[in-house]
Amino acid sequence: MSWEVAVTVAEIAWVLGASGWIILEKRSPTATLAWILGLALLPLVGALVYFYLGPRRLERKRMRRLAAISAVTQDCIPFLARTPAPERRRIAQLMRLAAHRDGIPASTVQAAELYTNGAAAFAAIGEAIAAATHHVHLEYYIFEPDTTGTRLRDALIERARAGVEVRLLVDALGSPRVRGAFVAPLVAAGAKVARFNPPRLGALVGRRWLNFRTHRKIVVVDGNVGFCGGINVHDDENLEVKGADAWRDTHVRLEGNAVRGLQRTFLEDWAFATGAAPVAKAFFPEAPAGPHAVQIVASGPDGDAYAIAKFYFASVATARERVWLTTPYFVPDDALVAALVTAAGRGVDVHLLLSKKTDSRLVDAAGRSYYDQLLRAGVKIHLYGPPMVHAKTLLVDRDLAIVGTANFDNRSLRLNFEVMAVAYDEGFADKLADVFRADLGRAQAVRLRDVKGPLPGRLFEAAARLLSPQL
Repeated sequence: MSWEVAVTVAEIAWVLGASGWIILEKRSPTATLAWILGLALLPLVGALVYFYLGPRRLERKRMRRLAAISAVTQDCIPFLARTPAPERRRIAQLMRLAAHRDGIPASTVQAAELYTNGAAAFAAIGEAIAAATHHVHLEYYIFEPDTTGTRLRDALIERARAGVEVRLLVDALGSPRVRGAFVAPLVAAGAKVARFNPPRLGALVGRRWLNFRTHRKIVVVDGNVGFCGGINVHDDENLEVKGADAWRDTHVRLEGNAVRGLQRTFLEDWAFATGAAPVAKAFFPEAPAGPHAVQIVASGPDGDAYAIAKFYFASVATARERVWLTTPYFVPDDALVAALVTAAGRGVDVHLLLSKKTDSRLVDAAGRSYYDQLLRAGVKIHLYGPPMVHAKTLLVDRDLAIVGTANFDNRSLRLNFEVMAVAYDEGFADKLADVFRADLGRAQAVRLRDVKGPLPGRLFEAAARLLSPQL
């Protein structure tokens, strides 16, 4: 047998073996075919990418995370308060969907307060931290050592010196400068600081293109007061520092038993980042039942549940009156597009409030590629800014309001760790609706003729859409 024949036989055997391996992993048809072609056309490079940068590396991280948090999850479950299922069947089904497979059950809060700019949110967070007596837990995707970040760090230092347990968890890629001289005074005061999933190639690739990040923004104070939403810790979010150029964002403060869901989410992430599982009964104080039903929904690439993606889909698909969505990054998958289009076709009032321009030209272009299909179906699209709108909220009908960290794109819904607060409450929904209406007053409606731009622009948008699964 000549060497040419031997090489051909070896290559055929490689392609068949690799194809069988990939097919058995049961990914989407598009992803499966893409990996098969990559391994066939570039055997050596494809194999290195697949095993060390691609799905196999993600699978190793997933297994390591599940091993790290399994004990935390089980230890936290007894502390999670539940609220009785409501009479409204649709809401009861959504609660059940969100809690499926060890999710967090719905509970109640005494108070739920909205903040529509960073200055107000940071003031409330600072006030809560100053009142802490037992512990302060923070988790952020972006935490910058700028004016805003330094103020928050100093507030944590003061509480740590007073004997309060302080834990700060930041994404290693989103917050690369939270280290060294910036955190030294915090650590010296007794606080614990950890970095989530340090990447090996972060400096080369850039944070937008690496997955398995914590995109969560969580603050828990004494187990009874919690914050989450879209606001990161940096000056771009701070009205006091940036003035009219500050991003328009939304955050929520919760007080009551539902904060336990944020606590569990933080402790699971802390266990993954540090290997420690500091679960204590003092982290889950008992509070009287409140008047507002709230559920914390968390999701990430460590499993196949994709709780937030399913909740978004189910909420939109079952809407009867309205779907009002605010998101800066809008690159929906086929299922979410179908849900929006179908809702509009059923006569539901569907409004999308999107950022006119974000910090990613590619994401903006991919999002625009969906406009014509949505507009033809009756979906109303509004572009906000400048400044950039960074809020991630969803209103469905009169009794469902969501404030969280997840964008309406594949990166948030399947590739990174996210969290959101779901309020099954008409009063809270009314407040969020008022915010949405005010934002519409500062936004520009998109018409169908507006999306028929020059051919080069449309080609760029169509090409960007091909990368939607990674955006």
